[in-house]
Amino acid sequence: MSLTRKDLLGLEHFDRKDLQTVLDSVKPFKSLFTRSVKKAPTLIGKTVVTLFYEPSTRTKTSFEIAAKRLSADVVNVAINTSSVVKGESLIDTGKTLEAMKADYIIIRHSLAGAPDILARNLSASIINAGDGFHEHPTQGLLDLYTMYEKKKKFEGLKVLLVGDILHSRVAKSNIWALTKMGAEVAVAGPPTLIPIGIENLGVKVYYNLDEAVKKADVVNILRIQLERQKENLFPSVHEYVELYQLTKERLATARPGVLIMHPGPMNRGIEISSDVADSSNAVINEQVTNGIAVRMAVLYLLSPKRKNASAD
Repeated sequence: MSLTRKDLLGLEHFDRKDLQTVLDSVKPFKSLFTRSVKKAPTLIGKTVVTLFYEPSTRTKTSFEIAAKRLSADVVNVAINTSSVVKGESLIDTGKTLEAMKADYIIIRHSLAGAPDILARNLSASIINAGDGFHEHPTQGLLDLYTMYEKKKKFEGLKVLLVGDILHSRVAKSNIWALTKMGAEVAVAGPPTLIPIGIENLGVKVYYNLDEAVKKADVVNILRIQLERQKENLFPSVHEYVELYQLTKERLATARPGVLIMHPGPMNRGIEISSDVADSSNAVINEQVTNGIAVRMAVLYLLSPKRKNASAD
């Protein structure tokens, strides 16, 4: 199995075959977690560089663990102590890393399109770890895999995304992936946090969470970006909690076996109550575990030597 591309920039341009290729590749890597020696020789001699212009705990650590479990050499570039603070451009930073024989550059950037710029100018594989409000493809893939693992299908699966859809790169990657795999996707949130024209992506829009939850097989709750409250996009946190927090009472009206997901970090007591986050319906910690396996699969599928590599 392989991907017909050297970079992972977003899921908008993935087709169903590409998505299924990733899903089919994850399980062997997840099985590594149960072994006494949790490493494979897949990327021996390869160098993976993490280049994060924005803070990250889960994504950055997950990529680093994934690369190390594939036996790659991992280098973390600390932006605040790099030449970026001296005015070095993104392309020059990338070319410098490539001159040091970086095989993969995993980048998170506040500006949409930054990974694409590197991909067009470098021969190294570029992996988008989140760019502005654009996409977060590996989060989309790990969410997709978690649903696939638990529900065994996508056709007819009703997935509800709740919260700040407007600013969420996770929402966009989820929508692109899930609609291509045949799921029925809906979004719910305040009107000011729902993008105009999102229905054109094949998504149903709800402004009433109580109505939306009743029809859901999966509820994926997005972090309320409290920094956006400075823009007065909803009246107050208290009102958001009253109208859009997923509570035990709302969960009780959902379909039997509903999955509760959250890409993290959670604002407990705001977008999700603690009893829901810690309930048996929640697979939030499993998403984190699956994130490592999904990122191992992505590194493997983008590897120039993938035909000779093995997860065994």
